[in-house]
Amino acid sequence: MRWTPGGRSTNLEDRRGQRPGFPGGRAGMPLGVGGVLVLLVLSLVFKKDFFSLLGAGDPASQSQTQAPSEPGTFATTPEEEKLVDFVSFVLDDTQKEWARLLPAMGKPYRDAHLVLFRDAAESACGFASAASGPFYCPGDEKVYIDLGFYGELQQRFGAPGDFAQAYVIAHEIGHHVQNQLGISSRVQEARAANPAAANQLSVLLELQADCYAGVWGHAAAARGVLEPGDLEEGLNAAAAIGDDRLQKMATGHVIPDGFTHGSSAQRVEWLRRGLQSGRCEECDTFARMNGQ
Repeated sequence: MRWTPGGRSTNLEDRRGQRPGFPGGRAGMPLGVGGVLVLLVLSLVFKKDFFSLLGAGDPASQSQTQAPSEPGTFATTPEEEKLVDFVSFVLDDTQKEWARLLPAMGKPYRDAHLVLFRDAAESACGFASAASGPFYCPGDEKVYIDLGFYGELQQRFGAPGDFAQAYVIAHEIGHHVQNQLGISSRVQEARAANPAAANQLSVLLELQADCYAGVWGHAAAARGVLEPGDLEEGLNAAAAIGDDRLQKMATGHVIPDGFTHGSSAQRVEWLRRGLQSGRCEECDTFARMNGQ
């Protein structure tokens, strides 16, 4: 990708030197990024979200019991700081594009914040661990990323490249767009009304976020931000984190009923759809489900 390091985004929250509090004021044990496969296995076998157990349940109750975050010092490297600059650039670039696109869909765009952390952080959605990977919390409208995930993406999942890293951020900002359009809340209501369809609805939400990431990628390519090979990096990353591949890595088996994000083929299909069209209208995964 063609980008120039500049000032850090005002929407970037750097918590790498902070240690989160835990319910009752207990300090918790940090969980490394590699622990994601262990928790994934448990979640798949017992059909329970073991990542959520890292928190204390209801975010409202957590806010009353958690000790405040404690600032501290941390070691870094020039390479890591360059990665922070890159994350900052992608964050601002994606949001500038959505500030242009969203008003045409009837909504003014409201910026999300991105929180950088190490090992663990507190969010309005509960306790965030490096093991859970990057995620978006609609409760505080923030994206949470442990930079160590990018090492996992390259080394464990075989998806290197700067556009692969950018795709991860653009996907999470896609969830922020869904939140502002009211899509996320409608899906939540539909899942509560029909628990049997909860996983399928989750997949459709995630695939739409992939498509929205592609919409930004299309605009970035038109502006000359992308270089030859970048699109392939993004598509490779989408394939690398498909549910079928993750399940196969974790258990040796594929359980389609346990999908929450979509298969590798589905993720590639919807990211490519956004990249090729650049149109939000092409990202209606829910209409596709209904045969429209």
